[in-house]
Amino acid sequence: MVEIRPFRAIRFTEKAGDFENLIAQPYDKIDSDMQRRYYEKSVYNYCRLTLPMEENRYEIAKQRIRQWMNEGILRKDKEPGIFVYKQEFELFGKTYTRTGFIGALRLHPYVENRVLPHEITHKGPKIDRLNMLQATQKNLETGFLLYPDSEEITINLFARITKTVPLIDVKDSLNVRNLIWRLTDPEKIKLVQEAVIDKQFVIADGHHRYETAIAYRDERRRQEGWTKDSTFNFRMSYMVPIQDEGLIVLPTHRLLKKIELTGGILQRFKKFFTVSKIDSNAEALRSFLERHKTKHAFCVYDGKWSYGLLLKNEKAVSQFMDAAWSDEYRSLNVTILRDVIFKAIMKTGELKIDEEILYMRWIKDTLEKVHKGEAKLAFLVNPTTPEMVLKIAQNHERMPEKSTDFYPKMVSGFTMMDLSPGEKL
Repeated sequence: MVEIRPFRAIRFTEKAGDFENLIAQPYDKIDSDMQRRYYEKSVYNYCRLTLPMEENRYEIAKQRIRQWMNEGILRKDKEPGIFVYKQEFELFGKTYTRTGFIGALRLHPYVENRVLPHEITHKGPKIDRLNMLQATQKNLETGFLLYPDSEEITINLFARITKTVPLIDVKDSLNVRNLIWRLTDPEKIKLVQEAVIDKQFVIADGHHRYETAIAYRDERRRQEGWTKDSTFNFRMSYMVPIQDEGLIVLPTHRLLKKIELTGGILQRFKKFFTVSKIDSNAEALRSFLERHKTKHAFCVYDGKWSYGLLLKNEKAVSQFMDAAWSDEYRSLNVTILRDVIFKAIMKTGELKIDEEILYMRWIKDTLEKVHKGEAKLAFLVNPTTPEMVLKIAQNHERMPEKSTDFYPKMVSGFTMMDLSPGEKL
């Protein structure tokens, strides 16, 4: 059983200023330039909590939350609620909308089979976020999870709610329109709760934060008295039905920094792929991938020439894959790229992130890295579908690194959840 509860959110008041100056991208998407721009926008920009510039950033975030609460910049809602969150955005000339809701999701270790991962996590980010949790005792940012809604119960409810005037309507720094509605009607909240109670959830983004929340929960349970209603048993989460038409997953393209495309490698490609020369511009490359999105298609660019690769026979490359993997895992484009193209044909071995391999979101930026000499080769891929993410997770498998890029990211600064001692839902 999956349990969702409304919560008393901590939110910015009018005293903080305009929302466009307060909100920020998730902490792990903020580089030093973005961080500086956010600081310049407002003394209350949310980046000052999630990713402070100051050296003692955990303590600084804790002090700022206390100060902003005392000054009336932040205030906790008197009544619990959930928040319908809609994002409108453009991508490749088309307009999309993605709608989900923010609520308190009861935490479940993966072994309980209620919340499932799809990616491998690493120790460093979890240590960082645990330090932030311990200092602030707040969920500063949401996780992002998917759930099935084949009967469209929540989808239809959200469609009705989003026809009304939103509580917040603001464009973020990436020109995504973010709209928020606060829902406190017990009957509507119950409808959402009952629609998802028997569903399996899959983490889309925020694996490190979810696992950190589990560790923090267990730590708090050892340290103090608690009940099942204590807020640290929950995680503030953004949840989206997998059937939502605006649920977009972008590909993550690969750059090899040291390996060149030799004539011998190109000949070995032809054993397993149909190889064709294509124009070396972003639109032509994207068009090739789009035309062949139902096949295993790849593009490779070496700074001079571009080639399209189409897999001839999926069974022919199964020899390069672990027999224990599911058919779904074997058919992932990123699996074929890693194990067939890189390891089997190009003999790369394991590639070290940043030192030997880079990851990029946009084709134009990927090509530019080769133009500038920052990489020898660019490999372009098609995205993984949300449905495939669900299947892989249900198979209890973890996808290769950088398999998914859910777009856009959830903006930070709309809600915060209090995990202080004595706080209950």
